[in-house]
Amino acid sequence: MRKFRGLVIAAAAVLTLAAAPVANAQDFPNRPIHIVVAFPPGGPTDFVGRLVADRMKATLGQSVIIDNKAGANGTLGGEFVAKSDPDGYTLFLTTAGAVTVSPHMMADIHYDSLRDFAPVALVTKVTEVLVVTPNFGIKTVKELVALAKAKPGTIAFASTGIGSPPHLAQELLDASAGVQFLHVPYRGAAPALTDLLAGQVQVLAADIPVLIGQIQAGNLVPIGAAANTRDAILPDVPTLAEQGYPNTDASNWYGLLAPAKTPAAVVAKLNEAVNAALNDPQIKDKLIQSGATPVGGTPESFGTFMKAEYEKWGRVVKERGIKETP
Repeated sequence: MRKFRGLVIAAAAVLTLAAAPVANAQDFPNRPIHIVVAFPPGGPTDFVGRLVADRMKATLGQSVIIDNKAGANGTLGGEFVAKSDPDGYTLFLTTAGAVTVSPHMMADIHYDSLRDFAPVALVTKVTEVLVVTPNFGIKTVKELVALAKAKPGTIAFASTGIGSPPHLAQELLDASAGVQFLHVPYRGAAPALTDLLAGQVQVLAADIPVLIGQIQAGNLVPIGAAANTRDAILPDVPTLAEQGYPNTDASNWYGLLAPAKTPAAVVAKLNEAVNAALNDPQIKDKLIQSGATPVGGTPESFGTFMKAEYEKWGRVVKERGIKETP
């Protein structure tokens, strides 16, 4: 009898443990949710994160708090989330670089992008735009390429860092046009933009949200979009492909990830909240006007997209010999 009672107790314990994730998912959320943004406050990723988080709160009935954990091309924030409890309360608003580029070029990275995260939703896509100053005298990518061919390795092309989408835009243009620019990496967009405006570098690629104010003020001339389609906020700016340079889509994107093994029901609730935010007319308009295109969709579609991006940038990093800064 004692043995039978022990078996019953053990079986009950197993059933309780098995039911715990379901119960937790039904109760989710019952406390504030934290979204890690791996960049300082005030940047485009932070802007998008705060805008979407504020609207998610209305759907979830709990506060959604942005935590800025900058460093190492976004991988410090990624590592923090990957090692967090898989309960839906700690999430990662990542850019393309931290999960699809850096893993191919950084030796000291402590997560597997495809194994250690559960996709929640693709939040926005962000076009990379090539810009010059008006006094540079260049108005098209063809003119820029002609100048680069005449002076190989001397036209200073700024980016926001090695392996960043702006750098990848330059690498793809180099390969497609058969030219060689002088890559000048900076630690972020602000110093790169400052030096471009001062004439220290000749051309810069960057996310539209970083550039749109200077473009609208007439301080910068957009000469091409490193994307498959023109951006809604800059409809008159042709893509690089339209100008004769195919395979030059270096679009950045922001997506929401949870730690791997987060219950599917919790992921579904988070996905519903993100999509509700992106479908809110006011949120959608603010994102588009900032240069970020709302996307949304299912966790599965985001997972498929991220895997394709991971494989694409792995090939580019290898073929172009891109390496992290020593």
